[in-house]
Amino acid sequence: MNRNIFIVLLIVFNIAVDQITKVIVRANIEIREVIELIGDKFILTNVYNKGAFLGMGSDMNPTLRTIFLLILPTIVLAYVIYYIIKTKELDRLSLIAFCCIIGGGVANVFDRIVFGKVTDFFFIDLGGIFKTGIFNVADISVTAGMIMLLLSGIFNKKKEERQETA
Repeated sequence: MNRNIFIVLLIVFNIAVDQITKVIVRANIEIREVIELIGDKFILTNVYNKGAFLGMGSDMNPTLRTIFLLILPTIVLAYVIYYIIKTKELDRLSLIAFCCIIGGGVANVFDRIVFGKVTDFFFIDLGGIFKTGIFNVADISVTAGMIMLLLSGIFNKKKEERQETA
């Protein structure tokens, strides 16, 4: 498959899955309603987040919020798209990681443009072992992308070390 088509399809897939889940949540779950999927360990709810990750920046004045949560992310996302299209030597895992990060980022920026806030709906609480804030599929995409980038860096460094010693 053509590399650029792969990039576009993966980004669009991430955006589509996120937006479809948000449409379903907004249509079927009332604001602050709690639906227990696995007891109180995995919950669906419907909250709006005017800020960024875990609501950070939601209390900023509207001008700063527009700059830091809409304009700057859009510029960064545009640059990352440019970077992955121009950098042909990226390994497959890094390319997928960047596409997930872009897709998740674009999906949340889209929410901020259209709704003025982001729809979040997943919550996990594993009783002291692991507890999240309320998040959405775009957040999962961005987080998975960051983890893949980290792993790619580790794998590539080990690969380079092995080549140097050979």
